[in-house]
Amino acid sequence: MTSEIAPSHTVPSYLNPNDLGAWGIYLQQIDRVTPYLGSLGRWVETLKRPKRSLIVDVPVELDNGTIAHFEGYRVQHNTSRGPGKGGVRFHQDVCLSEVMALAAWMSIKNAAVNLPFGGAKGGIRIDARKYSKKELERVTRRYTSEIGIIIGPTKDIPAPDVNTNSQTMAWMMDTYSMNEGSTATGVVTGKPIALGGSLGRIEATGRGVFVAACEAAKDLGLGVSGSKVVVQGFGNVGGTAARLFHEAGAKVIAIQDHTGTIFNENGINILDLLNHVENHAGVMGFSEATAISNEDFWGVSTDFLIPAALENQITIKNADQIKTKILVEGANGPTTPEADDILTQKGVYIVPDVISNAGGVTVSYFEWVQDFSSFFWSEDEINQRLERLMRDAYRAVSDVAKHHGVSLRTAAFIVACTRILEAREVRGLYP
Repeated sequence: MTSEIAPSHTVPSYLNPNDLGAWGIYLQQIDRVTPYLGSLGRWVETLKRPKRSLIVDVPVELDNGTIAHFEGYRVQHNTSRGPGKGGVRFHQDVCLSEVMALAAWMSIKNAAVNLPFGGAKGGIRIDARKYSKKELERVTRRYTSEIGIIIGPTKDIPAPDVNTNSQTMAWMMDTYSMNEGSTATGVVTGKPIALGGSLGRIEATGRGVFVAACEAAKDLGLGVSGSKVVVQGFGNVGGTAARLFHEAGAKVIAIQDHTGTIFNENGINILDLLNHVENHAGVMGFSEATAISNEDFWGVSTDFLIPAALENQITIKNADQIKTKILVEGANGPTTPEADDILTQKGVYIVPDVISNAGGVTVSYFEWVQDFSSFFWSEDEINQRLERLMRDAYRAVSDVAKHHGVSLRTAAFIVACTRILEAREVRGLYP
């Protein structure tokens, strides 16, 4: 999509100023928060430039003997508050603008929930569905070797994202460790338990979405039990959030994934659907729901709408259709600024991604801490710590929103940008 920006912005020469994509959306968000930064505003340009962007070539030999080349990225947006932290995604549409924006949103997210990390993100431009497991392993290992010069347990810690998982992280950890000559479990998070992974990590993002939704419901005096829920995306995030809503007595009435959209006004049995998806790789064909068009999905009347797929899903094209009381962003950047304004004018209460989907990076932080100490917590302990931190973060942002009379998104950016720029100011500039 095309994102216009104010002429005062200095656009890096490697981006198209007339089509900044996701990075343009992030810049608009920074513009909106700048008036609330007070004397820290003199440092705001720091937030508009990634600290470091690495573009690498990833050549691998495919199973048929041919050589293929893939574009790889690792962007470190800001490390004033600690090492970079952010996932690695495998997707055919990955580009530098997207990875820059995702890294910047990680800076905001980590600061908003007060984790001691900066923001980073990585990606490879590849359609993972078209390659074998061995081919993906070779891609992962070569990519890790190429970005190894800027990652590390105290420099930048990758994690899973779209189309990557604990196995991907195991390959990354092993590759980095072999190149370093010693086992470095803390170089990535989201690892298998056998390699120092944390209990509760797989479900952490979806659990955080559910906790944030419950806190928002309290602010609006809305009960979760008996409420209607609509979810876009049925992977780890959407699937976990849907299950937790289902277990809390809510009715999940519509779900959309890459295979299509299903609907049941009386509620979908999420446990049965999870079993169906495990066997059929998608929600379509589920016998206890009716297929509807992907366009009609956005017009389903509901109490909670959870976009948990990719960015730029809610735009000026579909925002007017949406009929929900609370929108809880499970994905990164699913709502464009223009759509955000439309929904706000309609009275939709939006819980922004930088708060609502911070559960994953929070448990990644727990994993990183556990790896350093070689002391591991129980899953109950982890879930309790996660829920407490998410509630506290939501409440802090909600209080700022009420104080300034602004949206939760603007309030989250006020909290996060203030923390980042305070660290920048105190540290000063070197040399």
